[in-house]
Amino acid sequence: MCRTERFVVSGFFCKVDDKHVPLYRVVWISDVPHFCGREDCLFEGCYEIRLEQSESVWGSREDRDKMLAVLEQWQGGIPPEEDREWEG
Repeated sequence: MCRTERFVVSGFFCKVDDKHVPLYRVVWISDVPHFCGREDCLFEGCYEIRLEQSESVWGSREDRDKMLAVLEQWQGGIPPEEDREWEG
């Protein structure tokens, strides 16, 4: 279910599964894989990428890591230590 080849970055969008997800819609990304214990669960072992309006997309650990990296890059990333003037 969680295949890494379904993750594609394109401008302000990331393709996860068959969905082009706007980066600005991402609310949070799970740090641990989903586990609910239900036999019929399709997302067991996948990582949740939570979107606005209580929607979610699911991906592999690699998808999660790529989404985190893309979001950090899109937001400008964390500046190097010497460039952090805002820290007292």
